[in-house]
Amino acid sequence: MRSVALPTWRIVAAASIGNALEWFDLLVYGYLAVTLSRLFFPSNDENASLLLTLGTFGVSYLVRPIGALVLGAYADRAGRKASLLASIQLMMIGTLLMAVLPTYRSIGMLAPVGVLVARLMQGFSIGGEFGSGTSFLVEHGPERKGFFGSFQWAGQGLAAVLASAFGIGLATALTRDQLEAWGWRLPYLFGLLVGPIGFYIRRHIAETPEFVAAPNSPTPLRELLTRQYDRVLLAIGIAVISNSSNYLILYMPTFAVTQLKLPASTGFIATLLGGFILTVG
Repeated sequence: MRSVALPTWRIVAAASIGNALEWFDLLVYGYLAVTLSRLFFPSNDENASLLLTLGTFGVSYLVRPIGALVLGAYADRAGRKASLLASIQLMMIGTLLMAVLPTYRSIGMLAPVGVLVARLMQGFSIGGEFGSGTSFLVEHGPERKGFFGSFQWAGQGLAAVLASAFGIGLATALTRDQLEAWGWRLPYLFGLLVGPIGFYIRRHIAETPEFVAAPNSPTPLRELLTRQYDRVLLAIGIAVISNSSNYLILYMPTFAVTQLKLPASTGFIATLLGGFILTVG
């Protein structure tokens, strides 16, 4: 297989669009948790509904390590491009399910089950997306690995900006009834428009030069866990610190509404500022 030099913008776009869209869907669910709790997990106790909504959100993280192992191993065997194509397809299926899923009032218990399935699919895909996307970026930029890899974090920041912008727009332009009737679906429909663009770009990119030149290894996962376990532990520690801060920001709109009794737009403005800082920084 012959490697082809790609423009920098295509390299960044191929990896970052999918990553940003994955995080956009994740953030939208967290930002709209209060609304989704009423639609898919109704209960006489609003706190119980919210806990079920956030619990379903949390369950998706159980499959993220599985997605990382499966799609990561697939990326080591079939290539970064193949793994990125697989992850974005899974993500689009999960986004489509959320966009068209009827609420509890229409289909009863099938509604929260559908939400759970969508979250599991998105959790699995994002587990493999970040590692494959980062490998794709740094292997295309051997002289500036840190710079190219940083676009993954910038993409997450951009996702936070977009999700927060949707939150502000929905909270200020729509009534509660309009938001619960159809407004909450708009961010997911937006995701469905962006997803095919990311898939198209990834479909028309070449494999990374480093992967093409690397010798084939029959057991890349085993070698990782036995010979580079110290790096695995270091990566886990870094991920814990990073994700902890992300989850605090993710919960901010819900905390603003349920605990501080502030307008929903106030919480979204806070996450919007956080997203800008992450994108630029």
